[in-house]
Amino acid sequence: MKVRFWKIVSAVTIWHIAASICYYAIYAGTPLFRNAFDLSGVQIGFIITALSLGYATSLLPFGIATDRFGERRTLTLGLIGLAIGVFAVTVAPSYWLLLLAAFFIGSMYGSATPGTNKAIFDQIEPGRQHRAIGIKQIGPTIGSAIGAVLITGLAGLFFWQFGFLVAAGVSFAIAVAFFFIYRNSDRAEPNVPNFRGLLSNKPFIVLLLAGTCIGSAFYTTTGYTVLFIEESIGATVATGGLVLATLQIASSAGRIGAGTLADVLPGTPRVRTGGILIAQAIGGGLLFFVLPLTNTALVAGIAFVGIGVFILGSPGVYFSCISTLFPEEELGAASAVGQLAMTLSGLFAPPAFGYLIDVSGYAAAWGLLGGLSFTAGGLLLLVTFSRV
Repeated sequence: MKVRFWKIVSAVTIWHIAASICYYAIYAGTPLFRNAFDLSGVQIGFIITALSLGYATSLLPFGIATDRFGERRTLTLGLIGLAIGVFAVTVAPSYWLLLLAAFFIGSMYGSATPGTNKAIFDQIEPGRQHRAIGIKQIGPTIGSAIGAVLITGLAGLFFWQFGFLVAAGVSFAIAVAFFFIYRNSDRAEPNVPNFRGLLSNKPFIVLLLAGTCIGSAFYTTTGYTVLFIEESIGATVATGGLVLATLQIASSAGRIGAGTLADVLPGTPRVRTGGILIAQAIGGGLLFFVLPLTNTALVAGIAFVGIGVFILGSPGVYFSCISTLFPEEELGAASAVGQLAMTLSGLFAPPAFGYLIDVSGYAAAWGLLGGLSFTAGGLLLLVTFSRV
């Protein structure tokens, strides 16, 4: 059973890492785009918005397709599409075509949550699913960390597009290998999920609002870390890339640790997962207010590590909390809606953050994320102790 557990989790996690290298390469590349296309803070924010919009619009279609055709096919298609999108970034001749390429990358990344969650919920026994989800969820953070070093580091050694070309080539190779190595039943399940029924669950609605606040912190922090280190601290882009990579590694540790605690702490599943989420939201909120006070890359990096462990380390337990609100047969659709709520925040939070940088500075911008994190903590109190 352990061999099967690690075989499934490893295959899904490696896929998730490769896909996330492509997706989060856009975040790491924001200073490169700014220099190449002479962009403002708001224009940088709209690149993240285009990426998030593509992701948001494709989540539910990919969820239905995954149920119908199986995760092996949809995950392979998604990763090939991501490789093509990243290559398109390297040849985009204008800002508007760069936005289009970002939208396409986001739409292909929509295969990630339905496909990887389906693999875990269908093939891992219930007693180990929270831990498996926590491990699987390090894919985005490890992928983002690798992408940050790859994109910013190779840009300094060669030309700014070089890291994107490497990411595209590696991801295409992993997509082909995944298709031939990964095996599951790929059974057809033609029923369309009852999304209207999911939204009649009141604690779920409140949890979705909290997820939107968490997503605001996640998508904006990863999009502006490198710029903050360069512009506010005065360090190099390469240093900013290392800080972003460290942030994502800390986030991975937070996800695994939170998932493990969700399996072993006393109390009901909702109280365990909700309590962990509350602590992560409040802890992250406090550190967002500390961040503008830092004046060296080392001190800022320490603050970012804390943010990674807390608020950026919460998505795995967020999905575990969703699993406490629904029976097993509804978890795939519920997790897709939960991811959609987090992703929608990427449509407004990064441009708002960029606007605050332009008109007031980073203190106001990080304060926005701190306030949203505290709001998430308050909403999670309602979910955790609701009797519905």
